[in-house]
Amino acid sequence: MISVVIVDDQALIRGGFRAIISSDPQMQVVGEGESGEQAVELVARLHPDVVVMDIRMPGMDGITATEIICSDQNCSSTRILILTTFELDEHVAAALRAGASGFLGKGVAPTELLDGIRMIARGESLLSPAATRSLISRFLASPDRPDSDPERLSVLTVREREVVALVADGLSNDEIAVRLVLSPLTAKTHVNRAMLKLGVRDRAALVVLAYRSGLVTPG
Repeated sequence: MISVVIVDDQALIRGGFRAIISSDPQMQVVGEGESGEQAVELVARLHPDVVVMDIRMPGMDGITATEIICSDQNCSSTRILILTTFELDEHVAAALRAGASGFLGKGVAPTELLDGIRMIARGESLLSPAATRSLISRFLASPDRPDSDPERLSVLTVREREVVALVADGLSNDEIAVRLVLSPLTAKTHVNRAMLKLGVRDRAALVVLAYRSGLVTPG
């Protein structure tokens, strides 16, 4: 059972999300909030698997709340899915830097929302079509942002570095397997080992680190 917390300042939207999520027998809405402050409190108390988080809310916004949640070691099992009408470059980049695992526009179909929740609950990343590789690289690797320590990648094997670069390029495990002539299970194992060695929570964080360390460059 995937436990979900919904955070949006509009009660009507929360109700719609709750109805969609509750329609799946493998998901359960365990809490709702209308602000970033409430999101932080709910996650600390309930430790849900996934938070469906709006960006624009009175008081603390969703990105700030995401950053607080993702920096708390006690909440390391919780994944954040940003769901908003403001599907702009800077919001995608800010959400990823804050630690979000997924990003979808509010116009998605119910099945897309449910699939997205399942995906990030498994530890994968989810980016909507508007969140393209080019905009991610442009914002995450811009020269005015401090880089992560490139030496951090020294713990990876050559093959693991290759796999991380392909993850940052937007490839799935199956696509990585085809590209490197591996089995999908082996590709998944390489990805999981890289995340464990680098201490990142999911594929989205792996993408951020790949760009910030210089393993992958814009263009």
